[in-house]
Amino acid sequence: MTPLVDLGTRKFWRSLGRPVDLAGAHHWLRAPTSTSAVVRDGWLAAEAAVHGGRVDDASPDAGLLASMAELDGPGFRAADLLPQVRDFYEHTARWHVEVWSAWAPWAWPGGELVSRFFGKRVEQLALPTRPLDVAKGMDSRISVIRDAAGHQVAAGWLRTLRATGEYVFSGCYSHRTLPGASRPSVHVAFPLESGNVQVFLKPSVLPDGSLWLESPGGRFGGDGAYVVVEDGGRTFASRAPVHETFHVYVDDRGVLRTDHVLRMGRATAMRLHYKLERT
Repeated sequence: MTPLVDLGTRKFWRSLGRPVDLAGAHHWLRAPTSTSAVVRDGWLAAEAAVHGGRVDDASPDAGLLASMAELDGPGFRAADLLPQVRDFYEHTARWHVEVWSAWAPWAWPGGELVSRFFGKRVEQLALPTRPLDVAKGMDSRISVIRDAAGHQVAAGWLRTLRATGEYVFSGCYSHRTLPGASRPSVHVAFPLESGNVQVFLKPSVLPDGSLWLESPGGRFGGDGAYVVVEDGGRTFASRAPVHETFHVYVDDRGVLRTDHVLRMGRATAMRLHYKLERT
């Protein structure tokens, strides 16, 4: 029954999407996929092979981005960020993350269904639906994907529940410039069997040096969330009605924190708060 459910999900997103050519005009949507139903970290080696490189798990200083300056362009200067914010993205492996979550009452039943019957089963996008889910903490690992010359082209951020070892998120982080854009966006891909969920986040530096990341609604080809599926030898992509914001800031006691809001359409579905401490 489970393979039929997953196949049905791909058919659903195919019906909403459009055919795309990942080797051509829609190369900006090429991202790792999983070859098996259970995702975990199985996609890392294949993605490194695409770049003719390797997976580096041995760097204690690894970051989601090699440098925040990779995002520089009109309207964004990494030099304007608070040092703690920049350090977190460039040396993520040095940071410990604590997380708290709260669902809107209307969204919790759907979130519970998705997490229980999909996220936990495939060990991907298993959003915590109860505060106790993360009460004992969440561990994270940064695996850098390097090209043949040794340069970082992406990073896997793998987050697991400390109590059980189950995967919560397994994401591929990089920067990518969208068609017609004047500067790069933060690109996050969550591999799935025969597809992925992708988020393009527009970065901004606020006057206090904090970082604002947003995946808005809008046209196909702009910042926002996408679902990409492979079906019948073809690839299809659709905008997803999921919009996120991240505010990464330093509080009045010098602690780095993040407020993460997930919306469905215009309605807030979930809020997460992260406390970030350098180890």
